[in-house]
Amino acid sequence: MDAWSPEDHHMANSKYTYVKMSKLLFGVILANAMIVGMCENSKKGECGYLDTPDSNLLLHRHSVYQLVNAPLGFENAQKKCNGQFGELTMLKDDKEGAQELLTKHNLTGPVWFRGVNTKKQKHSQVKKKTVLPGLSFKFKDGFARVNASFPALSAVSICARVQWDPRHENISTVFSYASPVFTNEFQLRGQVEESRPNKPAKKVRLALLIKGEHPAYKAELPLDENWHHVCVTWRRNDTFWAIYVDGKESDSGTGAANPQDIHGQGIFIVGQDQDSFGGTFTEPFVGNLTDLNIWDGALELKEVKELETCSQLTNHRAIFRWEDWNLTVHPSVKNVSATLDCLEPPQNEECVLFFSDGHHEDRYPPCTDIHPFICKFRKECYVKMKEVKQSMKSNPSSFMQHLMNLGMSPDDLFSDTVDGQNWTSVLRLLNISEQAVSKEPKGLEGRDIISLMHVLSRAANLPSTANKSWRDAERLGQSFINLADSLLNQDNATWNSIKEVVKGPMAVIQNVDRMVTNLNSLLMNDTDIVQINSTNIKLQIQQTILSEVSGISAFCGSDVGNGDCISIKDMKELHNNGYRKVTLLNTWYNSVKCFSDIQQNTTLPPTATDGSLKMVLGSSIISSTVLRDGEHVSIAVQFTLQHITEETSKDIICAFWDFNLTQGGGWSKKGCFKILSQNNSTTCYCNHTTNFALLLQIEDVEEERHNISIQIFSFIASGVSLCGLTFTFILFVALGVPKSDRTTVHKNLIVALAVSQLLLIFSDWAAEDQVACWLVTVLLHLFFLSSFCWMLVEGLLLWSKVVSVNISEERRMKLYYALGWGLPVVIVVVTLAVTLDHYKAEEYCWLNVKSAVIWAFAGPVLFVVSVNAVVLFRVVMVTVASARRKAKMLTPSSDSKLHTLDLTWAATRPVLILLPVLGLTWLVGVLVHLSVVLAYIFIILNGFQGLYIFLVYAVYNSEVRNAIKRIQEKRKALSFTNCSQPTSFMPSQKSPSESWVHSQQTHSSPDNSESSTPMSRSLVFKNERFKEDNTVSLKAANGNQVVQLTAFKPSG
Repeated sequence: MDAWSPEDHHMANSKYTYVKMSKLLFGVILANAMIVGMCENSKKGECGYLDTPDSNLLLHRHSVYQLVNAPLGFENAQKKCNGQFGELTMLKDDKEGAQELLTKHNLTGPVWFRGVNTKKQKHSQVKKKTVLPGLSFKFKDGFARVNASFPALSAVSICARVQWDPRHENISTVFSYASPVFTNEFQLRGQVEESRPNKPAKKVRLALLIKGEHPAYKAELPLDENWHHVCVTWRRNDTFWAIYVDGKESDSGTGAANPQDIHGQGIFIVGQDQDSFGGTFTEPFVGNLTDLNIWDGALELKEVKELETCSQLTNHRAIFRWEDWNLTVHPSVKNVSATLDCLEPPQNEECVLFFSDGHHEDRYPPCTDIHPFICKFRKECYVKMKEVKQSMKSNPSSFMQHLMNLGMSPDDLFSDTVDGQNWTSVLRLLNISEQAVSKEPKGLEGRDIISLMHVLSRAANLPSTANKSWRDAERLGQSFINLADSLLNQDNATWNSIKEVVKGPMAVIQNVDRMVTNLNSLLMNDTDIVQINSTNIKLQIQQTILSEVSGISAFCGSDVGNGDCISIKDMKELHNNGYRKVTLLNTWYNSVKCFSDIQQNTTLPPTATDGSLKMVLGSSIISSTVLRDGEHVSIAVQFTLQHITEETSKDIICAFWDFNLTQGGGWSKKGCFKILSQNNSTTCYCNHTTNFALLLQIEDVEEERHNISIQIFSFIASGVSLCGLTFTFILFVALGVPKSDRTTVHKNLIVALAVSQLLLIFSDWAAEDQVACWLVTVLLHLFFLSSFCWMLVEGLLLWSKVVSVNISEERRMKLYYALGWGLPVVIVVVTLAVTLDHYKAEEYCWLNVKSAVIWAFAGPVLFVVSVNAVVLFRVVMVTVASARRKAKMLTPSSDSKLHTLDLTWAATRPVLILLPVLGLTWLVGVLVHLSVVLAYIFIILNGFQGLYIFLVYAVYNSEVRNAIKRIQEKRKALSFTNCSQPTSFMPSQKSPSESWVHSQQTHSSPDNSESSTPMSRSLVFKNERFKEDNTVSLKAANGNQVVQLTAFKPSG
């Protein structure tokens, strides 16, 4: 199932938008194109307003750049910018603004920049030489004792670098720990694998003994002259242990069913096995050792990899550090220098240094280095944040007043300290904020939500230091969840009031995800499952040891009945892929008040609009994340959610919130599909983990009824229009209407419009075939453009009858053909060449209205409508002026004013009939989105355009009527001849009752005589005030041309 792209969530800006192609769609397209253009111009006027007294600020286009001179590491720089609702400048987009800001301060850099959005390790890593002091064990009585005090240990990790002597093939003990209570508490042993004739041994097999249990020698250590990094780790809560060699897990498993802590007050010996407490050494180690470190916690694979690159751990308390050299060494053990080839830390393509001269960009610096940086804010976000901070000081909200009574100031609330921020201050801030929120029964203001979002962001970024217990982490997590619950239950209108800063309530859920991911190692330090609950949020963290018999992992939001549940069915597959232990983070959000209002949700995430259907959240939100050593693991999930709305639903969609879709994120259905839907619940399957929910397509019955009516009306109008155009063209050809530039232009316009209508009618059927749909789209684009270009030619032709144009008919027709057919072909070909991948819309056979491609149609339409409006205005002015002059000559002075009005109306009326012919009625499309009535008016004016042309060019066309009359009279003459009654046939004179006729000497069209003898053209008006028909010639001001409007018959 395809994903909903960002455009899917904003498909329709107008109220009436249809999936099927119709005349209405073109009007909406034209309206949107014109409105967007006007909006773009209006936005330019806003960009000049920003109060920036701070010299560290720069307004550049629609962004505000702030230079932060306090150096920080890359990660902390990002956190500081994000905590202020901004972002660290990006290399791809922000060079120009950053360079201008640095130049303003006469700085060259460097400053931190973001490179790309993903972190990737480079293919080739650089090695660096590192020299450490080491110990060389060559004799069987050699050992070293660690002088450290060992407490009782519920978890322990020991890492060292060793060089194994290949000549010593007996069992060796790298280290051993014995306590007064138990001798074989903890030790690492190794044995060189057996060598064969002419094939020396190449590996050492390692085994980790815990509480006397001796597993098999499985872990492999290369037997060569290089230094190798070895780490072992164990924890009591799930008895998991592992051996890591050179940054990779080499062996792992679980211990006894009823584990105990490793006893304290023991002795740690390097290089010997203790058969008694602190003595009776056996099984010595032969080789070299350095960089021995001991921690009172279980390391994750990610941390082991960091150590393997010679990095230091800062988030675990060390019992013993090699650099302290607190050892008692036996005289037989010699000191050596260990030269290590340490790999540089994995390089981060997101971590970039920028220099203002633009000549140097260090793309792979150590991200732990500290440098200044630049934060970028959207202009409206910065202005809103500045307003909130000032108002909290000058006019504090009720919530802020409660905080101040509890000893918290606005500066404390908006503090953005990230470097070295401590748990105590943040935990205190969370607790006091929770108390203040509980005293606001009427709800929070928008500025309160902004301040609390800042607090949550700070808490989510706290370092998971080992000097904090799981109880500290649980207290912080409980306050965090309580605050998040309160924010999610604020009114939707309040969230909408701060959309410039916070893009919606899903930002709260994103902070919950970050907090749990960051602190899960601390929360799980002494247990295998943790659960934190609030009124509407249930959070569960669970560590799972995988095995071949691993079953389904399930989590339910409600503890009673068949509620909302999510499960991972492929746990065994994780084991088969080499995973031994994973952490599951599950969260359930029950009643989210700000998502429950259907009408409000139409403009605020997480709703979207698809045509005339409203998308509304129809369930609770449930999420699941799988972590291995702190890294996300992608795996399929299945979830069942209860329906929480009673609205009539046209469809139920399984969706998830994708934070990467747009700024703030949006709902997507990529990788998700519906398995089963019942009356009150729906079961879905998704091939990934994240935040899931059900979206309901709520059908508006009245709007749907209008949709169907307008679609049917559009189809009927297109059919009638096609018939009218066809009959008009047949009449022009069959009746032998005299050829002229005017009739030629009419025929071309009729052909272009007829083909357009035919393609439009069959476009729905073509949508089922991609190739056919592409062809129909191209042809629709071509012939609709041709239609408008021939409408432009109609306007130019009318102009030529009013204003003197010194161009011969032959040259004029060449120009007309170039405009009518040549220009559309050029536009279509160029558009295809430039935007082939984005040319066609996905839903129907027409141009992609979600990109700039639509301007290849809307642009020419706007031009044609504008030119024809000028032409019509000029024609009306000339015609009215001529009619007034003639009226003054032909009527008595006493009745002059009255006859002038009659003649003016009689002369203007046929010109007004030209409105649909010139395409000016398409201007109604600008107003279509305002009312359904205007939608019907638009279809009447444009959908029946072919019918208007049939009436104007055929029914009321004097040339067509004269041709029909000549045929009738010829048939009469033939009938007399057949009856042997010879008579001289003379064409009858034009009847006085005929309205619009030519004053001419022959029956031929006056257009035929233009190239030979100039003839005066006249216009006959039938007016009951005249006792007889009068012929009035409407001459232009220059006297060279006469306005000929003989194709129209006035009514009345």
